[in-house]
Amino acid sequence: MRHPILLLVSCVLALAGCTSLDSTGDKGFVTGDGQVTRLAVADRDGPIDYEGEDLEGEALALGDYRGKPLVVVVWGSWCAPCREEAPDVVAAAEELDGEAEVVGLNIRDPSTAQAQAFVRSFDVPYRSFYSPDGKAMLPFGGVLTPNSIPSFVVLDAEGRVAASIIGPLPSTDTLVELTRDVAGGTTDG
Repeated sequence: MRHPILLLVSCVLALAGCTSLDSTGDKGFVTGDGQVTRLAVADRDGPIDYEGEDLEGEALALGDYRGKPLVVVVWGSWCAPCREEAPDVVAAAEELDGEAEVVGLNIRDPSTAQAQAFVRSFDVPYRSFYSPDGKAMLPFGGVLTPNSIPSFVVLDAEGRVAASIIGPLPSTDTLVELTRDVAGGTTDG
């Protein structure tokens, strides 16, 4: 009699893992639904500032990108959704070249070797902050949690959060059009 009960409990637990609820589960990251959020210009806080090192150990600062919209891509080489969407993210970065900048936030990779392999594998054309402890996420409090991966934040030309996508990228066009809306000042509606 004990075995059928254990089988039933196992099945219930297995099915609970197949829900569409957003959670961290055992993956170590938040699985969002790719919902797009836009902030009206009047609702934007001050500029986001962060300085750190890139995957090569070179200095990198968000402030260096002021003057154009900046797409911040939160990713990790260990993140299956990040790997799946990488071709679309690269395509968006290439399409936005000259109109906006793109920078990555690589979080929780134990060394730069994994992150660099990801960059080579997917021909990622932009630099990324290396933040194995995830501290690069802290300046985005209220927009991102330390486990919001994958995620995208679009900063306006002044460095203020103008839009976000929490979860996997819905499409290349979604990111491109959202960034162009920020560049054109049309995220209010």
